[in-house]
Amino acid sequence: MIARRFWHLLAAGLLLLALALPGQAQDLPDYQEWDELADRAEWVIDGERASDAALETLRARLVAWRTEFQQAERVNAPRIESIRAQIDALGPPPPEGETEPTDIAEQRAELNTRLAEAEAPIRRAEAELRRAQGLISEIDALIAERLAGELLSLGPSPLNPANWPGAIGALADWLVDTAFEVDRLATSDLRQAELRENAPVITIYLIIALVLLARGWRWVGRLMMPFIRREETSPGARLVLFFLSLLQCLMPVIGVGAIAAAIIATDFTGIRAQVLVDLITPFAVFVMVAVWLGRQVFPARETAVRPLTLSEGERRQGRWTVIAIGVTIGLGTAIDDISENGGFSDGETLILFFPILVMLGLLLLRIGRLLISHVRQETREGADLSVNAQVIRVLGWAAMALGVIGPSLAAIGYSTAGISFLLPAAMSLALIALVRILQRLVVNLYGTVTGRHEGLDEALTPTLIGFVLALLSLPLFAMIWGVRAAQLLDLWRNLIEGFAIGGVTISPRNFLVFALVFAAGYTATRMLQATLKSSVLPKTRLDAGGRMAILSGTGYVGIFLAAIIAITAAGIDLSSIALVAGALSVGIGFGLQTVVSNFVSGIILLIERPIKEGDWIEVNGMMGYVRDISVRSTRIETFDRSDVIVPNADLISGVVINMTHHNNTGRAIVPVGVAYGTDTRKVEAVLREVAEAHPMVLLNPPPSIFFHGFGADSLDFEIRAILRDVNFLLSVKSDLNHAIAARFTEEGIEIPFAQRDVWLRNPETLRAATNKDGEPDP
Repeated sequence: MIARRFWHLLAAGLLLLALALPGQAQDLPDYQEWDELADRAEWVIDGERASDAALETLRARLVAWRTEFQQAERVNAPRIESIRAQIDALGPPPPEGETEPTDIAEQRAELNTRLAEAEAPIRRAEAELRRAQGLISEIDALIAERLAGELLSLGPSPLNPANWPGAIGALADWLVDTAFEVDRLATSDLRQAELRENAPVITIYLIIALVLLARGWRWVGRLMMPFIRREETSPGARLVLFFLSLLQCLMPVIGVGAIAAAIIATDFTGIRAQVLVDLITPFAVFVMVAVWLGRQVFPARETAVRPLTLSEGERRQGRWTVIAIGVTIGLGTAIDDISENGGFSDGETLILFFPILVMLGLLLLRIGRLLISHVRQETREGADLSVNAQVIRVLGWAAMALGVIGPSLAAIGYSTAGISFLLPAAMSLALIALVRILQRLVVNLYGTVTGRHEGLDEALTPTLIGFVLALLSLPLFAMIWGVRAAQLLDLWRNLIEGFAIGGVTISPRNFLVFALVFAAGYTATRMLQATLKSSVLPKTRLDAGGRMAILSGTGYVGIFLAAIIAITAAGIDLSSIALVAGALSVGIGFGLQTVVSNFVSGIILLIERPIKEGDWIEVNGMMGYVRDISVRSTRIETFDRSDVIVPNADLISGVVINMTHHNNTGRAIVPVGVAYGTDTRKVEAVLREVAEAHPMVLLNPPPSIFFHGFGADSLDFEIRAILRDVNFLLSVKSDLNHAIAARFTEEGIEIPFAQRDVWLRNPETLRAATNKDGEPDP
């Protein structure tokens, strides 16, 4: 039951991939043969006269016919398109009661006749396609109904002691018959002669088995030792250890396979004993796969990557639990094959299988507890529960729940339902572990190729590949939980053929063509921008802002053209999505008006260039340098090195002060005050000398000195000078202040500071003041 289902899943997966390949189309189906098949299918479905396997075979034939009909729908497509274009060229037919010229009417009638003849095969194919699809749906419904009936069927309870003797007796009889069969063959003179003839081959098999079982594990372990020392820091070492771990677990399997081959070579196995011999290698595979998975998920080495945060004792329990699950599934496979060979009844098979279900339920319960322990450990460390931990928590509780529900259902008598819960749960956990192991393998492979040792888990490339691996595992999960391969095949075909939205067919092929053409157009645009930036624009007289505007405009136009060409190459008719475009325009008008306003403002900024990169501007009370102009916003770097993102609409509709729009010259104003009584003409002369002496101050026009007025504490003067580069405004002001202070000291000119005289009225009242206790108030 278990082994057959496992191998059937693999076979179904291979069948799914094989059938997903496109077949060769036929021009016209044989409708007579189809009618016979369809009538027989209706007879089978109405009478429910076929087994599930026969229904699946019938369904596969119907699917093949459905594919032919789908291909027949495209027969004469170019001719039909041509005839319709000719009819459209004739113009619309005249209204009722009116006539058109005779030659046009005759030509229109002839074209309509030819169009009907060309469309006739398509109409027939469409009708039969609907019939085939209906029959397939009926078969799916019938199989689903049968599966539901099996799950809800109540059989004998394995807890009833009255049911035990029959099952135990059937197993004992089969084992006794097997022993007698082997004894009869072993005492046969003919088989003895064959044994002596095959003795050398048997000896070689046994030697190989003895060497691999006794020394193979240790030999590979010695090869692993140098890499274990570098495992913690080297992804390459972890990659080598991964493959060596596979080889280490493969050695015992090959050894056990050699023992099975030696037994077969003795020729002492009959029909019954052959069942046991055939189970030896699969049992070893189940056990060693469990050993490998247990060592990967619950590693013993402290230097190994530990997927789960568990103590050393919990990891040891996890390894033994996984191994026990492998042994349990192997024993279940043996019971299933023995019962099939011995012709046991369903009740006897389910009773013999019940201990396997109980053991598997207990082991799933233990695995669930370990997963919950990992989540509790993360919570105990004070960290926020990650998404991965939340998923593990759900898996832990689900494993514990299924570990209880499965054996309980089997104990009541719903053994099929219990098996359908436990086996998929165990196989799903194994598949999840395998996907996680492969994702870690991709991370180590990426680290080995790129030479990175840190931050591999945050790298984008292995993350994307791991996501693809998770997606590829979804069909396997679906088949494990009972989804038939035929249903997955239909889903795959529908995905490949695509789906229609607003008259536009969307399929993976369309996406692939769109992505390739757009990538080519995008690459060509970037290459053109690089050529303009490095070779063409530096030879022009445009400033840096103009060159940047041309580069940005070229990029926007190139990307837009690449998108249009890619959409056309993918076969998407833009006229067929006019309604969608109209709806989007309404949404843009209401919900996206701010985004569109900023976008249009960005285009205006790039064309008119009221500001450009490198300009010193002031907007909304913020002052800084323009560092980047995009289609939505502009980035300004302030003088304290912080970035301010300003929407482009604010730069177009608001007031913007551009200090360096046309050139870098700008005016500096330096106020200064002197004490009353100072010679104002002397102060004016000194300030003029200081301003003209600075190298950044232009002498044409010369700096101006203004006697600004009489202040409360000083005579106020002001220097106004034009600077060569206004970007040095603050440093020039600082230099001028230093020079003014030095010259005023030399000339004996005083820079006053505010002074106030305080006069008290009635000071005698302060002397007579006392506090509450009657003592003088200090």
